[in-house]
Amino acid sequence: MSIAPTTVQAYRASLLHFHADPAFAEQSYAWHRDGLLVVKDGRIAAAGDYAQLAGTLPPGVEPVDYRGKIITPGFIDTHLHYPQTDMIASPSPGLLPWLETYTFPTERRFEDPAHARSVAEFFLDELTRCGTTTAVVYCTVHPGSVDAFFEASEARKLRMVAGKVLMDRNCPDFLRDAEGQIGDSEALINKWHKRGRALYAITPRFAPTSSEAQLRLAGELAQAYPDTFIQTHVSENKDECDWVRELYPASRSYLGVYEDFGLMRPRALFGHCIWLDDEDFARMAATGSAAAICPTSNLFLGSGLFDFEKADGAKALLSLGTDVGAGTSFSMLQTMNEAYKVARLKGSYLPALRMFYLATLGAARAMDLEGTIGSFAAGAEADFVVLDPQATPLLARRSAHCDSLEEQLFALALLGDDRAIRATYAMGAKVHERG
Repeated sequence: MSIAPTTVQAYRASLLHFHADPAFAEQSYAWHRDGLLVVKDGRIAAAGDYAQLAGTLPPGVEPVDYRGKIITPGFIDTHLHYPQTDMIASPSPGLLPWLETYTFPTERRFEDPAHARSVAEFFLDELTRCGTTTAVVYCTVHPGSVDAFFEASEARKLRMVAGKVLMDRNCPDFLRDAEGQIGDSEALINKWHKRGRALYAITPRFAPTSSEAQLRLAGELAQAYPDTFIQTHVSENKDECDWVRELYPASRSYLGVYEDFGLMRPRALFGHCIWLDDEDFARMAATGSAAAICPTSNLFLGSGLFDFEKADGAKALLSLGTDVGAGTSFSMLQTMNEAYKVARLKGSYLPALRMFYLATLGAARAMDLEGTIGSFAAGAEADFVVLDPQATPLLARRSAHCDSLEEQLFALALLGDDRAIRATYAMGAKVHERG
């Protein structure tokens, strides 16, 4: 029996990754100005100073020279809708009319497998172009939309989480599950969950579009498959919150609806979380559930401002999401830009180091995937992004006057976009390079 030869690659650049949340730890990150990242068979072998690691490379292995650039773990986007790619930047006075006018008609087209494949291919190319190597993704109610997405991500060897949307009421007939229906989700779990780098998410769209029967069955499915993910929306805007109170009067809160049906646990990700109270955030922390904060979407739809201070007071798990297509960009750098402004408007301050943490290790922790993605820990999957501080004339000029790492990261977050992504790697293989 022949054994495949070991493959080693190395990359020389400045290296940044995290081992703690900067909001709660003084020593939260590792920074190597002249660093070396060593990858062995698609996983991180070592990350540190070039002077210390260069001599450990096998004969003949020459580092890829990215000096002047910054390598970080690949960005992780914890909330977005691939079927909404074609309706990004659609005008609407609010969430509910936006769903009826644009979202539901757009998602109807995913009953066509060829259309689903075409959108999935573009969507994943756009993510990697923006430096995102993992995302938690909503498909549509059509099982074929899930197949199309995972087939496209499997071809790129990307670590992706996705699931079939569940809706059996308060939605158009052409997107409606039979009442209480959940069997397609279980079949998709058995087909895709942990196949290669695919992971499955049980996906009730939001409480108003699922009957009590459907939410109950979703909770039972989540208990039967405890290492799957759960994703849904909660407390996005006030009209939605009022609607949920009418539909579920017995629950303590909107978030409490999900807890009542067994849908709060580790690997449960709740989009938006704007109008949660202190008890809600405490329940999130106690159950290991996580918030997926979507600042560009919340500003676009006028939904509200996420309260970082309240969430941090409960030490709830936090992450960032683009929420395309209510969000206005696939770029996690642009999402950091808007998150910073949201925090300021709520009276708190979000340092750049914290923003980069939330987009890497913070998201991995929110997903219960620390050690697998989100850092340069030995053995982690080698997903990383090469950031270019000279990507545009303005960014280059500002970078030339940065006196600290915080200033440099802040400039990348506030002035950067897809152009600042020099290259993106997944499992050690290059999946995007800026032309």
